[in-house]
Amino acid sequence: MDKVPTILIVDDEPFNVDFLEQELEDLGYLTISASNGLDALQMTEEQSPDLILLDIMMPGIDGFEVLTRLKADNGSRHIPVIIISAMSDMGSIVRGIQMGAEDYLPKPFDEVLLRARISSALEKKQLRDLEQAYLRSLEKELEIGHQIQSGFLPAELPLKAGWDLNAYFQPAREVAGDFYDVFELPDGKLVITLGDVADKGVGAALFMALYRSLLRSSLSNMMQLDDPKNKLIRAVVHTNDYVSKTHDLALFVTLFIGILDPETGLLTYINAGHNPPLLLQNGTHTLIGRTGPALGIFEGQEFGADQLQIRAGDRLFVYSDGLEDVKNSDGEFYGSQRLLASFLQNDTNMEKIIRQVEQFMGDEPQFDDLTLLVVDRG
Repeated sequence: MDKVPTILIVDDEPFNVDFLEQELEDLGYLTISASNGLDALQMTEEQSPDLILLDIMMPGIDGFEVLTRLKADNGSRHIPVIIISAMSDMGSIVRGIQMGAEDYLPKPFDEVLLRARISSALEKKQLRDLEQAYLRSLEKELEIGHQIQSGFLPAELPLKAGWDLNAYFQPAREVAGDFYDVFELPDGKLVITLGDVADKGVGAALFMALYRSLLRSSLSNMMQLDDPKNKLIRAVVHTNDYVSKTHDLALFVTLFIGILDPETGLLTYINAGHNPPLLLQNGTHTLIGRTGPALGIFEGQEFGADQLQIRAGDRLFVYSDGLEDVKNSDGEFYGSQRLLASFLQNDTNMEKIIRQVEQFMGDEPQFDDLTLLVVDRG
């Protein structure tokens, strides 16, 4: 059964209250009443009516002050208010509408107009309540999606003697298109992955889960291959071809993926259309270029693999372009040069790198996912 709307009548004239109560109850509404502004605010807080009929001219705090407080409170700001005023007082009517009142009722009351405006206000309230219920449901679903997606990211990074691995991940929305993964293969080598799916939101998050799962599954089941280059190429080609062939509306992903031998420091990698990671060695830096295109665009793409040596004291920074694309209040991008300077200044402290990015952004909204993976050979 639908809930019967409750209407709060706020008027210091008993005759007006009696008339409105009789009319509204005849229409099947529940009524409550207050003779002054303070009581009206208290009753609104305690009973949350569906509609308020508010007289402007009252002793103590007048209707304008009540309306101001109602609209300033998150708990009552969306309750529709119909102000009551004499037809000759058009200035008060205009002021009340400008302050957020839904409509007005002129005195003396006209029964037909009264019914029409109350019905209209309650219909709008019902539509807004349905919209808010839908938004709450959507927020709940997105929160569930966030929790599920978090399960695709490693709860902790593998520990290897002589190595320190750290990750930072901050989605722009409840769910993200960025992902990273670090896991150990049966032979003791580590797979290091960071990807950035095009677009944002739920669609990007679904493809993020698909790419991550295909890559992890492919590499984990290639025990017959000893050559890390062949392993990577086959895993990337399989993932690219599957997504391109199976999904007509696929979102592509830029990807850096590598197999690290912790014993020797040899990193075999593919940079598939991703922004170049940075390798710091003896005070100098090297940008690791691309060896192939992004995944998920065309079936049959070719990918190359390369290798580099990570020696004691070296650090590798792999990141998504969201770090470069952060904007400040002047509309400036953080950019690759600032990010490079931050890497060089804070090469042993990832928290300081992130703090500098956040300080540059200030109070501006984050519009892209931020992901950073640091591989440090101590």
